[in-house]
Amino acid sequence: MRLSRTARVVLGCVTAAGLAIVYVPLLLVLLNSFNADRSFGWPPSGLTGRWWRAALHSDGAREALLTSLKAGLAATAIALVLGTLAAYAVHRHRFFGRRTVSFLLVLPIALPGIVSGIALNAAFRTVLDPIGIGFGLFTVVVGHATFCVVIVFNNIGARLRRIAPSLAEASADLGARSWQTFRYVTFPAMRSALFAGGLLAFALSFDEIVVTTFTAGPGTRTLPIWIYENLARPHQAPVVNVVAALLILVSVLPVYIAQRLSSDTAGGRL
Repeated sequence: MRLSRTARVVLGCVTAAGLAIVYVPLLLVLLNSFNADRSFGWPPSGLTGRWWRAALHSDGAREALLTSLKAGLAATAIALVLGTLAAYAVHRHRFFGRRTVSFLLVLPIALPGIVSGIALNAAFRTVLDPIGIGFGLFTVVVGHATFCVVIVFNNIGARLRRIAPSLAEASADLGARSWQTFRYVTFPAMRSALFAGGLLAFALSFDEIVVTTFTAGPGTRTLPIWIYENLARPHQAPVVNVVAALLILVSVLPVYIAQRLSSDTAGGRL
């Protein structure tokens, strides 16, 4: 399909405007993390790295970062196991209610975060409180895993649909058992999708704030929660910008790697 010169110019301008709306605020956060002016006057009076040093020595920021890493890694591990098993069951087997199961697995990512948070909060109070398990890192991990599973499920499901069933049939004809077929045929074919899904799930968990607000205990602060709590404190504003810049970098890297893995695999290079 060939577009006229006018159409190409209009589409280019609209695309540039859309990208500017998304990325210019992020660039301002990165720039303000080096702004020598505590009040962030514009243009910057100078550039400095002292806010980054202050952030490195902030006990609250370090503890919040460690909590986010723990929650993200744990939620990703749970999502990789449950999402892979669910995707394999739904896309490789036929059983009653298969479409319903698939819909219920995808539903959490479509629900508003505040609805999921309220539902999880009520469920934890009803189920966990009577047995002595309070809100904390465990409830945060469970809450994050509910939507991280969806990311892995979709990634693995898409890859399984692209793997020819004849490969498994050929493996069975050669005498391989189901586990051997999965280990030597299916798993290598979906390995990159598994890795990409894990990276996306970790990125989603690392910067989640809505569900975390309803599932974290009083002493459990992830990095997004710490940023939100310190945002209104004037003396903490420069450090908050540094932590926000770090959050942007940590979130972008897994998404970029996952996108490259997906595009490379789609091009037949993996």
